Amino acid sequence: MWSVLLLAGFQVKHVLGDYVFQNAYILDHRRIWGYPGGLLHVGIHAALTLPLLLAAGVHGLLFPAVVLGEALFHYHVDWTKDALIHGAGWTPSDKQYWWLTGIDQMLHQLSYLVIVALIAP
Repeated sequence: MWSVLLLAGFQVKHVLGDYVFQNAYILDHRRIWGYPGGLLHVGIHAALTLPLLLAAGVHGLLFPAVVLGEALFHYHVDWTKDALIHGAGWTPSDKQYWWLTGIDQMLHQLSYLVIVALIAP
């Protein structure tokens, strides 16, 4: 049950980080590697992950490894998706836009499953 609750926490964190706390500045610039908008986005996600790891009792080197690993993975998934969409000129009216958006969200969710599996007692 603990793992299910932790995974639910990651779901809430993801909605907050990807939808509630995202703004035009972040969305307009995530496709540019190293641009502050994308870094701000993963910083928000990392900050939202911290209380989940603390609540789960994660400590030692595993704590920064999970935070850094998630941030790097999340950043590059978003950057790849946004760069591809922008480069191709796809918009929400194109099916490829939605394919990539779906793959992006699936990869984020799978990363949370990996994290929970890594930190499960």
